[in-house]
Amino acid sequence: MPQGRRRNPTGRRVVSSPNGTQAVDRAARLLTEVVHAPGSVTFTELAAATGLAKSTTSRLLLALERNGLVRRDDAGRFRPGEMFVRFAWRGGAEAGLTEVAQPYLDRLGADTGETVNLGVGRDGMVEQIAQVDSEYLIGATNWLGRAVPLHCSAAGKVLLAHGAAKLPPGRLERRTEQTITSRAALEAELAAVLERGYAVIDGELEPGLVAVAAPVRRDGGAVVAALSVSGPGTRLTPPRIADVAAACMAQAHGLSAVLGHRAERPAPRGEYPAPHGEYPAPHGERPAPRGDGSPRLAHAAQGPAPQGPAAQEPAAQGPAAQEPAAQGPAAQAQAAQARREGGA
Repeated sequence: MPQGRRRNPTGRRVVSSPNGTQAVDRAARLLTEVVHAPGSVTFTELAAATGLAKSTTSRLLLALERNGLVRRDDAGRFRPGEMFVRFAWRGGAEAGLTEVAQPYLDRLGADTGETVNLGVGRDGMVEQIAQVDSEYLIGATNWLGRAVPLHCSAAGKVLLAHGAAKLPPGRLERRTEQTITSRAALEAELAAVLERGYAVIDGELEPGLVAVAAPVRRDGGAVVAALSVSGPGTRLTPPRIADVAAACMAQAHGLSAVLGHRAERPAPRGEYPAPHGEYPAPHGERPAPRGDGSPRLAHAAQGPAPQGPAAQEPAAQGPAAQEPAAQGPAAQAQAAQARREGGA
């Protein structure tokens, strides 16, 4: 049979060219191997399974990767790419979320050394569906499968603030002396979460437990999960909370991109880990910090003083300049309004 001609299973002759249909067929064979593999697969395994030359395998895999059909994990092994993830998420299913999220949890765990979780709303609670353990013994907790209240967990506050979960009816459970049990105070705190881009708790779920969480979005911008970092307050100290929050937001942003989320504007500098503990504020601004009403969080995200002309601007005048640093959520909202009016 002349070169470039072959017969398909029906017996009909099919004409292919090395640079046309044949290349598509070969790429499809590689893609099929990646999709059908029980886990990630190596370059060598793919070349052996398809019988393709390594140079051809490398060239085709690069093309598939450029188009989002395959992706590499941190070990260089191949998995189905972003296109498959986005297609699966069209129905809003959680299937495969933990597998897709794992590299981002791993990086966040390596960056912080603390316990990292991925939480979703379920039956009026937060359930942790993936975890990377802390490198420390003190404060290490296995949260997998545990359901915790929305109102006193960092992940829960993120889900509530973005409408990804709803509070159950009735009174808010008081887990500790720091737990917010007033719905009005909680609403003010959720507004602050939206403003700064992440949530923080300090001793609200358990005494001494500090946690930071950021939203994970799918295509269209809907929040589907929360990525969190938790540890004892002896390690997650006020000067460190801003850095941990910046790292958490960066990995949440990366995971959101894989799930198909595309921000309407370029991601601000504040959404990525900033040097020297710079405050990761939304929209690239540096608003006054918002906390859960405790002194620790009221000063947690101050960061270094701004450099350049902004450093020479006079301090804000008026009532807002005289507000104490640590206030409850409702008072903080009023102070923020006063600051805005004073700067107008």
